Amino acid sequence: MITLTESAIAAVKFALSQTPEPANGLRITVQAGGCAGLRYHLGLDSASREGDAVIDTGGVKVFVDSESQSHVGGMTVDFATGLNSPGFIFDNPNARENCACGKSFD
Repeated sequence: MITLTESAIAAVKFALSQTPEPANGLRITVQAGGCAGLRYHLGLDSASREGDAVIDTGGVKVFVDSESQSHVGGMTVDFATGLNSPGFIFDNPNARENCACGKSFD
């Protein structure tokens, strides 16, 4: 359903090792907002919730709520450390349009 690149896996594992709160994985949700209409929201979470899809990729659990699943199926998440665009990068085949910053889509 969702693929994390080696870079993204390393970034999530690092974040999990640094959080003071107990967390076991990355939660990806899609919310209304952003330049193009929908935006990604990422956060660490300790467990799955009812209706979640749980994907284990490279030893990292990814939790996706039932409402977001249709928006992110087949998506690849990368992580870049460059000066011009540090952070997570989303390659989403479901997006008809992306905003210039790459953080929202339609």
